[in-house]
Amino acid sequence: MRIFLNDDAHEIDAATLAAALEALGFGGRKIATAVNGRFVAAAARPATPLADGDRVEVVAPMQGG
Repeated sequence: MRIFLNDDAHEIDAATLAAALEALGFGGRKIATAVNGRFVAAAARPATPLADGDRVEVVAPMQGG
């Protein structure tokens, strides 16, 4: 299926948000996620299904001063 991660198209076989994040290299990282504009908490990612055309946003915290 095709999803859009931060506006970039990706072809994946993952059925859930957690599986997609793992496949795309975000596994184990501290990130914030949203699917189609709705925030998804880390605990809900394994139970959050993805469908063709979904838009996933990933934001990683930044350090700075």
